[in-house]
Amino acid sequence: MVGTTRQLPLRLVDRSPSITGAEIVAELVPPPQFEHASFESYRPDLDYPSQLDAVERLNTFAAWWARPGGFFSRSRRVKAELPGIYLDGGFGVGKTHLLAALWHGAPGPKYFGTFIEYTALVGALGYAETVKELTGAKLICIDEFELDDPGDTMLMTRLLGELIASGTRVAATSNTPPNSLGEGRFAAADFLREIQAMSANFETVRIDGLDYRRRDASGQAETVQPEELDSMTAALAARGSRVTIDDFGALMRHLSTVHPSKYIKMIAEIDVIALRNVFLLTDQTDALRLVAFIDRVYDAEIPVIATGIPLHDVFDADMLNGGYRKKYQRSQSRMVALSTGELPPHAE
Repeated sequence: MVGTTRQLPLRLVDRSPSITGAEIVAELVPPPQFEHASFESYRPDLDYPSQLDAVERLNTFAAWWARPGGFFSRSRRVKAELPGIYLDGGFGVGKTHLLAALWHGAPGPKYFGTFIEYTALVGALGYAETVKELTGAKLICIDEFELDDPGDTMLMTRLLGELIASGTRVAATSNTPPNSLGEGRFAAADFLREIQAMSANFETVRIDGLDYRRRDASGQAETVQPEELDSMTAALAARGSRVTIDDFGALMRHLSTVHPSKYIKMIAEIDVIALRNVFLLTDQTDALRLVAFIDRVYDAEIPVIATGIPLHDVFDADMLNGGYRKKYQRSQSRMVALSTGELPPHAE
């Protein structure tokens, strides 16, 4: 009798993908859960009127493409002359949904990506080629415009300046208003000057509200016992799901060897991610890598099963009280959704 070879578990640490600039450009579209996002499908919390106000303002911004004379029409209000719109609000108030809805309603060519995806594009193509690739776009959407590094800030400001000058409109989301970016973080006069110049291009639209991911959830990431993880992953694999099983520490070491722009390919065609022995992170660089990784996992809607401490507790107190706290808090919100199965039909 011929024996069968047991298939080894899939592991993320065995994946070290490469990615080209062309592949990054091709991926500059809204995540799959926003494929059909529209202003009509946005579900505002009626306790917060600013959410409906934001829909109205974005509709006005989108109507620009249908106006005779477009950007240079003299008949429009002063605010409509601004080439950019900036959605500022907390976590889970529907910013990404609204940004995707705007993207879907705009004529092409158009691009939608996170801040890190645009900086990765510059890294892959070079600055001049990136400008050439994006010039002519009717709309550039930038999700989570969080400026943590002065070099990236200057780079993105320069890139947006050139694109806006060529007629491109820009829409962005962030948890920090544009005139507060970099506040309390970097004191270089030229850095602050760049921030202020960028701010002048945008109308800021404030969106208040509660994190929809926690409206009906406990707000706690779930954990399982080691033996439960084994039985759950075995059952999922038996049903044909592609499940990866990794030690949390090994995964963190592996993430340090893979550029964040490649995380999206690292998790391609995976249905469930299992992590063993999740522990408290004390190194800020590791923590920021994990944030970038969780962003990609969340966009791909891949559930996470974990042992050890609850996943949303991985950031230490110094991190949660420091300059990157908003990034960590957003990631915690996403970790809760990933580990509890509370992945809703729309996202922040």
